[in-house]
Amino acid sequence: MSLKLLHLHLHGLIRSNNLELGKDSDTGGQTQYVLELVKSLANTSEVAQVDLVTRLIKDRKVDPDYSKQEEFIVPGAKILRFQFGPSKYLRKELLWPYLDELTQNLICHYQKNENKPSWIHAHYADAAYVGVRLSQALKLPLVFTGHSLGREKKRKLLEAGLKTNQIEKLYFISKRINAEEEALKYADIVVTSTKQESVYQYSQYFSFSSEKAKVIAPGVDHKKFHHIHSTTETSEIDKMMLPFLKDLSKPSFLTISRAVRRKNIPSLVEAFGRSEKLKRNTNLILVLGCRENTSKLDSQQRDVFQDIFEMIDKYNLYGKVAYPKKHSPDNIPGIYRWAASRGGIFVNPALTEPFGLTLLEASSCGLPFISTDDGGPKDINLKCANGLLVDVTDINKLKFTLEKGISNLAQWKLWSRNGIEGVHRHFSWNTHVRNYLSIMEGHSQKSIIDSSSGIKLSCLKGNSSLMKPH
Repeated sequence: MSLKLLHLHLHGLIRSNNLELGKDSDTGGQTQYVLELVKSLANTSEVAQVDLVTRLIKDRKVDPDYSKQEEFIVPGAKILRFQFGPSKYLRKELLWPYLDELTQNLICHYQKNENKPSWIHAHYADAAYVGVRLSQALKLPLVFTGHSLGREKKRKLLEAGLKTNQIEKLYFISKRINAEEEALKYADIVVTSTKQESVYQYSQYFSFSSEKAKVIAPGVDHKKFHHIHSTTETSEIDKMMLPFLKDLSKPSFLTISRAVRRKNIPSLVEAFGRSEKLKRNTNLILVLGCRENTSKLDSQQRDVFQDIFEMIDKYNLYGKVAYPKKHSPDNIPGIYRWAASRGGIFVNPALTEPFGLTLLEASSCGLPFISTDDGGPKDINLKCANGLLVDVTDINKLKFTLEKGISNLAQWKLWSRNGIEGVHRHFSWNTHVRNYLSIMEGHSQKSIIDSSSGIKLSCLKGNSSLMKPH
């Protein structure tokens, strides 16, 4: 194979290095995954070129990097930025009216360009909307990864007490679900991170075909995420935590996520606050992206921080909870190792979790976890056996599980060893990319056989009539 790949990742802030993870609700794990995947693919002999298409943004509120039309990533991979809609930065829910503009720009670009891709890979529903139309116009096969799905998000938000009209107003959820249905109908391959995603989440969609679903677990960069501690690194993290914590030596519960409702961080703070044992013997560390001032965050992030601050005040958690304002991506592995060196636990209290890349990162650094029992964490714990799963919607159950996780040192040491070994065995970028490329090769070979047998390629069905935009 000499593949040319096009990856569509339209929202959030993405660049070749120094990702601003957690800067807003759209710049999270998906951003990191897509960038690492593109880099890893470009480093294989089978791939000639990878284009990562995203949105061009000219906005004084964000870094000028995001206004560059083209950006080098690694040899064989580049970011291409196209402007669609207004110049300023927009959250993903506001991009829907402008996706047809991007679609036409991409059709023109690749029809003129001799470097027409071999495959299109759309990440998330907004990219899926564009990907379906582009694949049909250019007669190219399409891969779809949902990352998180609208039907599952709607279900969890309804369970959390939001009304249907509130969900629609905040998230334009019907547009998202329609785009996902369309993508599942026309995609040649649907990449999921876990079997659970395929069986319980994608299966909620009328257009989903289990034959298209391919499970490829994400990988971890083991050069960054390892369990070897450094004195300099420890000192740097100490300085980060010192303004918040009375006793840095206590075991810490650590969470790293964006400050969005789905991540359910206020419930973690409340579970911690309800436990006299935890308040007496442990700390809680919340790494929730970078901020200058909470008043300048978007409304969802402001609400999450307000809930957190109210819980800290309600349970008098001053000196026991850290919520640093700034960190760099390079600090993250060190924060995991810092928590592990004190016998801590990583906590993922998300309402929905398609996979849970932070669980792998933490585990690779020797930090056991307590996680939501929703989605990917089940698969990770099945392979690594290095933590506990819990129904995070029950705060008393979460409190009890936190207490249990920190109560047995011998068990903690076993979890720590299991995590390091399990992640190295099952979750590497090399394995991820090899599986990814073999699935593409298998599909291409099947298409050749089908074509020679007089069977039309599935990816060309319906090309004569593009579906109307939602």
